[in-house]
Amino acid sequence: MTQKTAKKTKSKSAKGPQPEIPPKAETKPDAPLKTPFPVPDIGALALNLIQAATLGQKAARLMAAGEDRNAAESTVLDLRRVAKTMLDVATNYVRSPAKLVEAQLQLWNGYIDLMQSATRRLMGEEAKPVVEPARSDKRFKAPEWEENVVFDLMKQSYLLASQWLTQQVHNTEGIDKHTRMKADFYVRQFANAFSPSNFLLTNPEALRTTLASNGENLVLGMQHLLEDVERGHGKLQIQQTDMKAFRLGENIALTPGKVVFQNALIQLLQYEPTTEKVHKRPLLIFPPWINKYYILDLTPEKSFVKWAVAQGFTVFVVSWVNPDAHLAMKTFEDYMFEGVYAALDAVEKATGEKEVNAIGYCIGGTLLASSLAHMAAKGDDRIKSATFFATQVDFTEAGDLQVFIDEEQIAELEEQMEAHGGVLEGSTMATTFNMLRSNELIWSYVVNNYLLGREPVPFDLLYWNADATRMPSKMHLFYLRECYLRNHLAEGKMEFGGIKLNLSKVEVPVYLQSSREDHIAPYNSVYKATRLFGGPVKFIIAGSGHIAGVINPPSAKKYQYWTNDERPATPDDWLAGATEHPGSWWPHWEEWVKHTAGPMVPARKPGDGKLPVLEDAPGSYVMVKSDD
Repeated sequence: MTQKTAKKTKSKSAKGPQPEIPPKAETKPDAPLKTPFPVPDIGALALNLIQAATLGQKAARLMAAGEDRNAAESTVLDLRRVAKTMLDVATNYVRSPAKLVEAQLQLWNGYIDLMQSATRRLMGEEAKPVVEPARSDKRFKAPEWEENVVFDLMKQSYLLASQWLTQQVHNTEGIDKHTRMKADFYVRQFANAFSPSNFLLTNPEALRTTLASNGENLVLGMQHLLEDVERGHGKLQIQQTDMKAFRLGENIALTPGKVVFQNALIQLLQYEPTTEKVHKRPLLIFPPWINKYYILDLTPEKSFVKWAVAQGFTVFVVSWVNPDAHLAMKTFEDYMFEGVYAALDAVEKATGEKEVNAIGYCIGGTLLASSLAHMAAKGDDRIKSATFFATQVDFTEAGDLQVFIDEEQIAELEEQMEAHGGVLEGSTMATTFNMLRSNELIWSYVVNNYLLGREPVPFDLLYWNADATRMPSKMHLFYLRECYLRNHLAEGKMEFGGIKLNLSKVEVPVYLQSSREDHIAPYNSVYKATRLFGGPVKFIIAGSGHIAGVINPPSAKKYQYWTNDERPATPDDWLAGATEHPGSWWPHWEEWVKHTAGPMVPARKPGDGKLPVLEDAPGSYVMVKSDD
């Protein structure tokens, strides 16, 4: 293989031309891998290594040149915070010498067991692993991690150390809950970063691919790295999917509809009916404005919007603006008045119907709950039922995002937003969410894109995930302080327009959807809302996580959900007494919401009412990219 043949082949999608690299050379799924590693062409390997090093150095120079002063200062502050947190943990062990010795002996005994196991294997004996990766851990799927004694030893050594570190954080006494949570997060980030699967010489699949292709994979990988740095203007933006494979309104966000209203914060989409008759009360959906609304309208097979339309609902969806510096002073209260209230007014003009059923997803659900409390105080009863997807209103046991939320970090975030014109950059939020699942959303792509030299495959969900949005500083700071830090919504201390928001005054029927593996809005946190609303509450737990637990169409026949009409003190007691149902929870919700949906009436089309059609769905607001 020559330097010339190692040039990158451009492709528009994963189905286009691909580099001739055997991604899993000589791997047979039904039989152990017994062949040795390939012998490369030393000359071609040397040339490709030089070319890869040159590309890597160019990317490094661009990153060094693109790092601004604010980013450098933020990095220093982050390192200080990590150091202080870990020092707090270490100090408690120093104060307890016996506990420190016990912890060290535990690790030492683990390594002794591992060396004995490895020795037996080298002598040809069978030996059970001392430690094994979790079933969901995809880093060690290559057969060499088990079949090759050296790679197996590296894998188990790593797992012993990383699990031991995490356990020591959990066992630390004398530190507060938030410090423990931060320490656990930092340890996991450190452990994930230093996994042997992330490095060429200690990743058998990457090493085999390099030898088989004479290093062509590394040339392609460094080209990917350079492109990612160039795209980020000096910052690394790892590409998780083929971003050119999707176009809004062409092969994603396809459900036919129209924009019938807009203001500074929202466009309101009304979808074309597909049934002759529809429920009298329209369905009004408030998605999160962290990312964009079309998580509810991905491909037609996954689209909640398309499915709801097919069930006979007149569906309206709010498409939030991707704000710039001109909207930096918009408040959480503005999102209620210009979002919830404005949408309700617009639906009435479009259909003649004053009453609706409403859905809120994540932060959109938190806004909906806040608005319902505000409406209850004013005697506004236009919303007849409320459904919440993965929504928290009590934040005392909120998810992994709590790691990033204390007054010190919020103050630093405020300075960062001021430096960027009063908005939180979309890349900041994207990085935060990726770090919460760094093995899946960061390091797996480092290996795939840079070590193996592969193109990321087209995936609509990851395209949506990468289509990040900005946050107005005033709104975002209010949300972090009032909800996460002070829990004022749950405690009845939050105010909008001088009105205190009391969730117990919300007496409309409520449907609370949560997901069993949700790390952003854990089901135990969502469950707390069952005791806060004043009306009848239906609570369910769905399989999977924050996204897949919600976006689970019946046709997929995936996952499951649990129901229980009782309301015990804890969510674990609720789950213990719950009934498991296979498949999607969407039909269960439909049966519930039909009771407040009204009789069937002739289908309504966008433009039939007092609101003219402004443009076709998905609208122009959703098209605005954060790097525009």
